[in-house]
Amino acid sequence: MQKFQLYINGQFENGAAQFDSINPATGEIWAKMPEARTDEVNRAVDAAEQAFYNASWAGLTATQRGKLLYKLADLVEQAAPRLAALETTDTGKIIRETSSQIAYVAEYYRYYAGLADKLEGSLIPVDKSDMQAWLVREPVGVVAAIVPWNSQLFLSAVKLGPALAAGCTVILKASEEAPAPLLEFAKLIDEAGFPAGVVNVITGFGPECGAVLSAHPKVAHIAFTGGPETAKHIVRNSAENLAKVSLELGGKSPFIVFADTDMNSALNAQIAAIFAATGQSCVAGSRLLIEASIKDEFLQRLSERVQRIKMGLPDDMQTEYGPLCTLKQREKIQQVVQRSIEQGAKLITGGQVCAGAGYYYPPTILDCTGVPDAQSIHTELFGPVLSVDTFITEAEAIQKANSTPYGLASGVFTSNLNRAHRMTRAIRAGIVWLNTYRVVSPLAPFGGYGLSGHGREGGLSAALEYTTTKTVWLRMSDQPIDDPFVMR
Repeated sequence: MQKFQLYINGQFENGAAQFDSINPATGEIWAKMPEARTDEVNRAVDAAEQAFYNASWAGLTATQRGKLLYKLADLVEQAAPRLAALETTDTGKIIRETSSQIAYVAEYYRYYAGLADKLEGSLIPVDKSDMQAWLVREPVGVVAAIVPWNSQLFLSAVKLGPALAAGCTVILKASEEAPAPLLEFAKLIDEAGFPAGVVNVITGFGPECGAVLSAHPKVAHIAFTGGPETAKHIVRNSAENLAKVSLELGGKSPFIVFADTDMNSALNAQIAAIFAATGQSCVAGSRLLIEASIKDEFLQRLSERVQRIKMGLPDDMQTEYGPLCTLKQREKIQQVVQRSIEQGAKLITGGQVCAGAGYYYPPTILDCTGVPDAQSIHTELFGPVLSVDTFITEAEAIQKANSTPYGLASGVFTSNLNRAHRMTRAIRAGIVWLNTYRVVSPLAPFGGYGLSGHGREGGLSAALEYTTTKTVWLRMSDQPIDDPFVMR
């Protein structure tokens, strides 16, 4: 039975209490996790505030901050096998995915390490000949970075990297579901040599941890990834501290396939879009919108390929598909699938809870053509369920793609370049992948519209999110300032 600790002000501690973590592949308890409550949250925020003003951090040059991030990147790369194994055990994500993803996370820290001393100010060409004015970028302050269990090392890197590059200090809150990788990651923060309090890593439950953190008067910026309902609580809590809030909230992303596309590429991309990570991805392409003339052939080939996906234990490198993270999620998915079938959706494959241990649920395809109100079309399931609908015209494809309050990601498959540009312009989403899907880079921002949130992560724009501007005025005249009460 492994035991993990909180990391507050440069020290590891057990927390107010402990709770069990379940291995999703077996349904058995495998570790004890530390629970942060109000006292621990307050101490973490206090430590971050003190570190923000302490010369050991505030006195570093931007280049020196960058060197610490470079060191952290190297440590993440070296620890990737250990972190991947923990993530696989705690979340059920397959080892072949966690291994490659965590190794790439190091590149995000390297990108922000290089960006640290390039967050430049600017000279303002003011309309006063005896004045000089310039803009300085400064760190916004104490950041609360709140991340979900899925892809947590990646989702923390796109917050922690730019925040530290900008000079902020951070309380990183891991999800109470499967927090092991981030609690282990705290050891790398410590080893990299960041001053005490600059990064604090905690986990805990809503009322005594997340709510206290997001409403804390010393928190200046809240960066959150998760669901819209939790986000609404965070926005309400931020009214207490008027913190800046950036939200990345998932979606119900359309995957649009035109008849002129390369069908093999579209098939492979669709499988990756919805069945990779067992569908537990914020950008999952969960709505297949397919041109009616190729629907039957596409679905037949897709169904045949899906049935060959190798389901198994997530720590086996041969496994292509693992369990869901929680039993609660599996129950929700099953309820929505059954309700959609009752509403008239046709089950193509899957749709039944897997027998045996663990939280397995099969790759599932629902043909919802002619059933626009099917629950699976409108509900973000965060699981391996693909809802299919058809279109005849380009305008119809656009209308159906945009018929959702979400707007995070989208995919368009076509060989027509003009159409690709038209679709890119028309789709309301923060990401449009053309003839590909699920591609990311440290250099490219991502984020959404509507219920998918606001703000951007990745790229230069993310680093600017963690800065605020200061305008400096200089009077250059050698003459004394006139008496303001003497009229001339």
